[in-house]
Amino acid sequence: MDDPILTIEERTSINAGRWFSTLSPSLRHDILRCAYVKRYKDGELLAARGEPPEEWIACAKGAVRVSSTSISGKQVTLTYVEPGVWFGDVAIFDGDRRTHDAYAHGDTSTLCVAKADFKKILATHVELYEALLRLHARRIRQLYGLVEDLNTLPLRARLAKQLLHLLRSYGVSSLSDSREMRIGLQLAQEELAQLLGASRQRVNQELKAMEREEVIRIEPGGLVVRNRDALMHIIESDH
Repeated sequence: MDDPILTIEERTSINAGRWFSTLSPSLRHDILRCAYVKRYKDGELLAARGEPPEEWIACAKGAVRVSSTSISGKQVTLTYVEPGVWFGDVAIFDGDRRTHDAYAHGDTSTLCVAKADFKKILATHVELYEALLRLHARRIRQLYGLVEDLNTLPLRARLAKQLLHLLRSYGVSSLSDSREMRIGLQLAQEELAQLLGASRQRVNQELKAMEREEVIRIEPGGLVVRNRDALMHIIESDH
C-alpha cells in the first residue's frame, strides 16, 4: 500500500530525526527529492534476511521490528526502529545480503531511497560519508552499551532503561494526569522480554513489582509510566 506523499506528522518525524536534522539543507533536500513513501499494515514484511539490499529506509510512522530466527525456528526481536531513524545502509555499503528480517509493528510508514539514488547522493555529497560514519559510530556505542548492560546490570535496571527509552521515543502525555505518560508503542510482554534477553515470566515479575511500587501501571492497551524519576533511581542504584 503506497502513498506518494508524507503526512505533516510523518514529515516532522523525518526532519526532526536526531541524525537527519544534523545534515546540511542541500543534502536533506536531495535525499527527500528522490525518496518515496511506502505504507504497511501490522505484521507486513518490509525486507527479508538474505535478500540483496535495494533500498535505504527511514521509519516515518509506527515502528519497524528487526528480528532473526533461531536454529530452533523461534523468532527473536532485536530492536524496534522508531520514527526518524534510518536503516539498511550497511548492506548497501558492503554489498552483502540483508542480515535480518524487518516487519511493520502497527500501521507503519517508511521513506525509501533506491540503492542507485543512494549512491548518486553519496557521489554528490561527500558530507554524507562523514555523516554515515557518525551514525555507525553511534550504533556501535549503543551496541557496546547493550552488551555491557546485559553482563553487568540486573534485569530490573535493564527493564527500567528500556522503559525510559520507549518513553522518549513513544511517550504520550496523559490527559487525566500530567505526571503520567503512556508508552504509545504496544508491546506484548514476550516482545519486551526478547529485547531484554530474558524470559517473559521474569519480565512479568519485575513489571508487577514496579506496579506495586506505583512506578508504572499495566493496562490492557500497554504501559503507563507513573513516576519517571523512580525509573531513573532504579537504574542509578544498580550501577
